[in-house]
Amino acid sequence: MIEITGANLKLLSCLRVASMGEPVVLHESARKKIRESRDFILDMVDSGERVYGVTTGFGRLAEILVPEDDRENLQRNLIRSHSSGVGDPMSATQVRIIMLLRVNSLARGHSGCREKVADLLIEFLNIGVHPIVPRYGSVGASGDLAPLALIGLALIGDGDVECLGKVRP
Repeated sequence: MIEITGANLKLLSCLRVASMGEPVVLHESARKKIRESRDFILDMVDSGERVYGVTTGFGRLAEILVPEDDRENLQRNLIRSHSSGVGDPMSATQVRIIMLLRVNSLARGHSGCREKVADLLIEFLNIGVHPIVPRYGSVGASGDLAPLALIGLALIGDGDVECLGKVRP
């Protein structure tokens, strides 16, 4: 079993998870960091501070305050708007590596996400569910937004996944 702390992931572990289906678990220290990061963001929101992309829009809309009732939809729509790509799908191995690296990144506790995000990624890895991610597609300069959004789309119950050799919604 590969235990993710956010600081210990090695190339061999990535290969074992991606190609051999080695199970993954999130170390308690990583869970603590994720919770602390989330609590920090929630404290800011609760105190009325503007938090980019949480209580405000993005980019040019960063100065626009998003009403509390619309904030969950803001997050869903952000994922949906960045879920674009073309070409043949990446292999399950490639998608598994992306998912594992994302878990490792979240485990560092700098994202402000819910613990459930890391847990769902790990659950997908451990049961063999792989979001369908087209080979080409990027939003912005970072190059990872479209693939991560397509993976996120599956986590919120949208998009398509491959499981047991079949593609399904």
